[in-house]
Amino acid sequence: MFVQIAIGSTLLVFSIMTAAITFWVLERRLGRLRPWLVRAPHAPKLMLVLCVTALWVLLQMTIAVWTWAFTFMALGVFDALETSVYFALVAFTTLGFGDILLPVEWRLLGGMAALNGLLNIGLVTAAMVETLRQLRLQQIAIQDRDT
Repeated sequence: MFVQIAIGSTLLVFSIMTAAITFWVLERRLGRLRPWLVRAPHAPKLMLVLCVTALWVLLQMTIAVWTWAFTFMALGVFDALETSVYFALVAFTTLGFGDILLPVEWRLLGGMAALNGLLNIGLVTAAMVETLRQLRLQQIAIQDRDT
């Protein structure tokens, strides 16, 4: 039980740190584009930032799911990579189909993968919304200043 909690906690921390570091990189890149992003026309630039941040979210989820899948493979939980990725994705997205189950000695990891998915989805959604909100506020401030 404690081994599962330790492994799951390590994966949770790794996933959160990966999201944080890559968000920092994304934010720095967008910061460099700020002068261009706040100039009119605004709608296409908001759409561009939305697309870029959505791709960032997809990247975060992909890294986390593959990390869980490779961990399941390394632990010998699943024999096939496809099964491992499938289970990690179903657990991470909290779909919980139940067609593939973890062996009893590893079943706590399924709940921890689901917890990781919920946490990551919440964190990256909040980051994406805040990025768009800040950009829009800056665009409005520049627009109000110029009129």
